Amino acid sequence: MNILEIISKKRDAKELSKEEIEYFVKEYTNGNIKDYQASALIMAIYINGMNDREITDLTISMAKSGEILDLSELGKNIVDKHSTGGVGDKVSIILLPIIASMGIPVAKMSGRGLGFTGGTVDKLESIPGYRTNIEINEFISNVKKIGISMIGQTANLAPADKKIYALRDSIACVENIPLIASSIMSKKIASGANKIVLDVTFGKGAFMKTKESAQKLAEQMVRIGKLAGKEVKCVLTSMDQPLGYAVGNSLEVVEAVNFLKGDMPKDLKEIVLELGANMIQLAGKGESLEENKLKMIKNIENGKGYAKFKEMVQNQGGDISYLEDTNKFEKSKYVSAVVSERVGVIKEINAEEIGKVACYLGAGRTTKEDKIDSSVGIILNKKIGDEVTKYDFLAYVCANDKTKLKEAEKKIFEIYKIC
Repeated sequence: MNILEIISKKRDAKELSKEEIEYFVKEYTNGNIKDYQASALIMAIYINGMNDREITDLTISMAKSGEILDLSELGKNIVDKHSTGGVGDKVSIILLPIIASMGIPVAKMSGRGLGFTGGTVDKLESIPGYRTNIEINEFISNVKKIGISMIGQTANLAPADKKIYALRDSIACVENIPLIASSIMSKKIASGANKIVLDVTFGKGAFMKTKESAQKLAEQMVRIGKLAGKEVKCVLTSMDQPLGYAVGNSLEVVEAVNFLKGDMPKDLKEIVLELGANMIQLAGKGESLEENKLKMIKNIENGKGYAKFKEMVQNQGGDISYLEDTNKFEKSKYVSAVVSERVGVIKEINAEEIGKVACYLGAGRTTKEDKIDSSVGIILNKKIGDEVTKYDFLAYVCANDKTKLKEAEKKIFEIYKIC
């Protein structure tokens, strides 16, 4: 068996055997298959797809490429949450401390930005001192100690997915159901939770552009979950415009802190409450979704969610003075307003295009080696349905490069559709 035969087989739209998939995953993880060969196979999968059996075999192989975490010592029901990606998606940073403040253990491993979407790990790392790269023993110890820990995917957890995930981002092979489903579920199987709530996004700012394709992805992940003995619930959420108002790493952390202090943008609030209500239900802490939402609101209003976030950040080496005074976060060199030239109502703000502009400014990556600039991004001032008059500010661009600033201003002006 060799990689060239496997590549040519999938190139010709043929079905790969379990053994061929296991061989690819094992040898790529070990470094015996080169990036350019793996890229060819991933591109062939992207173009020609996989059937259910192939997707499940790929998922299980990636999960077993490293250690399978045992979280049973943390409790009977360990509930995890994952999003398929979006623009301005700071939901995990807001939601999980609230869940932990209700006595439900949270052991969360998150990813970095992928394509035009942001990553929770990149956002958390914009908090000075916060450590996302910690050993499993410390991770579990943190959850035992304070009820929550949020870290990056460890080297020993689904290492095959970690390599393939980064490669997909750099070769424009992100928006694909077999690759997305296997990536998400391999991490979830390996990370030890027995119950999972998945936020499956759809629309212009998501990898799944239609509700129908998001539904197919959700169904695929539920099927994989059943085969792996996991209870999976999916919530479909729209991502046509950016979620909340901030797009960019430290900018989104600031918005998350403000949310936990009670300043809750409507669209962000709806998604946080919906996902959280389902997590509470799966944890066996409340059958009524509406009552669960009220419990969450209470823990925002009484400050318990914000206090738990501070506790988590401090426990992992982060400087909580930045949470207490968000003005301490490093500011970009330039901040410029994009001004409306028309009177009317905002009809469209293409979230994917906003995400690409933020990435261009340095808030995301175009290659595996790119470094994130935490201070840059976009702050929306107007959203879909808002009325605007001439000279109203549509959005603010935060940049550290004057040329990129001017280019971003032009692009955002074109992205906003006013009728």
